[in-house]
Amino acid sequence: MNSISSHTPLMQQYLGMKAEYPDALLLCRMGDFYELFYADAEKAARLLDITLTRRGQSAGEPVIMAGVPAQALDGYLVKLVKLGESAAICEQIGDPALAKGLVERRVVRVVTPGTLTEHALLDDKRDAVLLAVAPPKTARGDWGLAWMALSGGGITLAQCDAAALPDWLARITPAEVLWPQNHAMPDTVQWPFTTTRPDWHFDAALGLRKLCAQLQVAHLGGFDAQALSAAHAAAAALLTYAEQTQGGALPLLADLRVERAEHNLRLDAVARRNLEILQPLRGDDSPTLLSHLDTCQTAAGSRLLRDWLQAPPRDAAISRSRHAALQALQDGALPALRASLRGMADLERIAARFALKQAKPRELSALRDGLQRLPALRAQAAAFERGVLLQAVDQQLDLPPAAAGLLHQAIAAEPALNLRDGGVIAPGFDADLDALRAIDTDCGSFLMELEQRERARTGIANLRVQYNKVHGFFIEVTNGQTDKVPDDYRRRQTLKGAERYITPELKAFEDKALSAQDRALAREKVLFDSVIDALQPELPAIRRAAHAVALLDTLGALAERASTYGWACPELVDTPGIDIDGGRHPVIESRVDRFIPNDCKLDEQRRLLILTGPNMGGKSTYMRQTALIALLAYLGSYVPARSARIGPLDAIYTRIGASDDLAGGQSTFMVEMAETAAILRQATPHSLVLMDEVGRGTSTFDGLALAAAIAAQLHDRNRALTLFATHYFELTDMVQRHPQAANVHVGAAEMPQGIVFLHEVHEGPASRSYGVQVAQLAGVPAAVIRDARKRLDALERQHQQQDAQLNLFDVAADAAPQPAAVNDAPAAAISAELHALLDTLDAIDPDAMAPRQALDALYQLKALRGAA
Repeated sequence: MNSISSHTPLMQQYLGMKAEYPDALLLCRMGDFYELFYADAEKAARLLDITLTRRGQSAGEPVIMAGVPAQALDGYLVKLVKLGESAAICEQIGDPALAKGLVERRVVRVVTPGTLTEHALLDDKRDAVLLAVAPPKTARGDWGLAWMALSGGGITLAQCDAAALPDWLARITPAEVLWPQNHAMPDTVQWPFTTTRPDWHFDAALGLRKLCAQLQVAHLGGFDAQALSAAHAAAAALLTYAEQTQGGALPLLADLRVERAEHNLRLDAVARRNLEILQPLRGDDSPTLLSHLDTCQTAAGSRLLRDWLQAPPRDAAISRSRHAALQALQDGALPALRASLRGMADLERIAARFALKQAKPRELSALRDGLQRLPALRAQAAAFERGVLLQAVDQQLDLPPAAAGLLHQAIAAEPALNLRDGGVIAPGFDADLDALRAIDTDCGSFLMELEQRERARTGIANLRVQYNKVHGFFIEVTNGQTDKVPDDYRRRQTLKGAERYITPELKAFEDKALSAQDRALAREKVLFDSVIDALQPELPAIRRAAHAVALLDTLGALAERASTYGWACPELVDTPGIDIDGGRHPVIESRVDRFIPNDCKLDEQRRLLILTGPNMGGKSTYMRQTALIALLAYLGSYVPARSARIGPLDAIYTRIGASDDLAGGQSTFMVEMAETAAILRQATPHSLVLMDEVGRGTSTFDGLALAAAIAAQLHDRNRALTLFATHYFELTDMVQRHPQAANVHVGAAEMPQGIVFLHEVHEGPASRSYGVQVAQLAGVPAAVIRDARKRLDALERQHQQQDAQLNLFDVAADAAPQPAAVNDAPAAAISAELHALLDTLDAIDPDAMAPRQALDALYQLKALRGAA
């Protein structure tokens, strides 16, 4: 590219801005289009499937360009964000009509995956989270985390060690991560879209100053955040990036929260995946726990429910307060309350755009309509029995009427989509605007009157007075009548069959009318901005009301699920253990005609259940439903069971299913062992652990030995509450020497027509695995099934004929039995027959023997072996 000075003024302006945003696609507003140039144009044409053109020249070369219509910009931005691209939006700041030279332009915002605020670009039911990660200063230091959703308004801080970083990423699910550019990213973590920032942006002192300034406090002690220096460093990068992408200073933060690992029930990435909490294991259309629970009537309610599932509290008091609120809602007019919530505006996101001063006219009208519905909603909520949560909802919905009153007076009932189109400010709000609009309103009657006068004056019966945006006002006369045109008519345009004229009177009116339109639009913009400024002090109250609506909606959805499926209120107790009576899988029960409920009991004397039974018998479902019931209980929901008593829990770990990691170079068995190792390192006596068929990815003896050792470790060392599903029947002997282990199995019955899965969990070990029968159900050819049955019978007979077996749990972990050599045995213990056999063997010289002699020697040795 040539030097900037050799380019045209427009290209100089463009290239100067592009130098400030080298990593983003720069879209410049030019009239009714946003244009891209040179490399950006080529890239956009490829990504967006738009036309690439060459027009004119700059610096002696054709200008490569591509553009998108201004009114369709949001749709193209959605595509770019989904592709992981960033876009810098450059607007015309100056008035083209007043500009003497080049129109002034500047970048007003940068759209990236983590800085979205526009409704059209966001998923209604999930936030686009921007996360900054500050690596530790020392090898054993803490990692700093700071994240926020610009569409929400709050910021959250956390610190963790390196081992917990993947779990935090799984909990936060960021859309974009900010990372210091001179630090290597750990390859043990799966990173989302990442943006590198200068290292000096990650400065703890800078972060502390920015946080204090945003919160208008001198100290963060009131937020329990003063000592989090690593998190302050991440916050510095986060707030700096947010300011740069939004084109200026950020509004004051709505809230600052600190999350600590001990606050929430730990769910690592593996557990989240295996339990299908937010994402299905197979296919995007498969159900998840979230999709089953989410019957929220508002988008904000759905987002809050997602947040709750992402971070269930460990504090039983929080869970119990939610249980009490669900009971109150079930006892009252819940359907009517949910009907009132339906169609409620997304007050939270509108408030965020208000704070950023990016709100559009129809968002103001939606906010007005939403605020006007709050008093009736509050009255409905007040009819329910007041608990802690519903009392808080009542207080937060008590919004002063000033905001709703201002919006009602200022904003038209149905405003235009864009401010530049006019018709946004309500009639009667501003006298000057009404006067300017009156000129435009009177335009039609004046033109009709002028047309009648001109027809009478000229005698031209078909004379018409008209207007268009290109030529303004004009008088149109057909060619056959042009000889009657008076001398004061001045030709404005010639058409194929007519001439268009302007008169001094019409020109004077045109100047007045068009000037009035421009002045009215300018006045509307001033008034619109003043309304947004006037509402800024009301934003904290609006945000509180928005949270109350979301909370009421989320609780209402959980209450509806509980009523629809007959869920019970769980009892959270201080005694360790899980006691579930008639538990069901919350998702599967909604998709089958009849679900078989099962009990589960784990306590201090029964910490590990060895679960056996056939494939497809329901072992995995049983384990998952136990974990989901515990999760729902601490979430604050009712649970799918007749009753449930859940003791203290700090984490849920899972090792379920088989999958490899091709990109990471790990086999299925390696992934299984890595996940198992993490559980053995982290599980505590308050953890719930699900282990499904550990050791199946290697040889039988290796797998059996590993499974036995892992089960013993969980029982003896971790002492976690464990469900251990296996097809190794040898593991059922564990209960004989491990008093806190017990056997349970899923039932099955073999009928003449095949195996029938009962899906019932009973005490004791299973009698057999039914693998051949399951293979038959799967359609394995009959010949293969018959052969398998014969081989199975032979193997079972061989197993039964063995006099003794090694008991896996008899051998101490550190024992290393040494085999005795034959030569070490006492001579008296060796029989004469054995001596004869050994002497004959020593006398044989295989190299000197003919084939016949070798065969005779073999028969001789066999005869001696029989006598020995």
